[in-house]
Amino acid sequence: MSTDISDPGHGHSPAAWTAVIVMLAAVTIGTVAFWFAQVWLVWASVALIGVGALLGWILSKAGWGVRGPKYVTKSH
Repeated sequence: MSTDISDPGHGHSPAAWTAVIVMLAAVTIGTVAFWFAQVWLVWASVALIGVGALLGWILSKAGWGVRGPKYVTKSH
């Protein structure tokens, strides 16, 4: 077992959290829209999932990813 705490792990970054929150909101909206038979909103939420993934990638490239220069890990 490694005791190196300088490794922040996989996906613990503002870029990853932002992407996950946007996609989780999209799935929630899509589920409710499906329940109420709002087809256009279901498809809009599918598109929002893609937007969340794209947003995470953009933020990662902008330096907010795990190894990005703008991301500073917390000391344990």
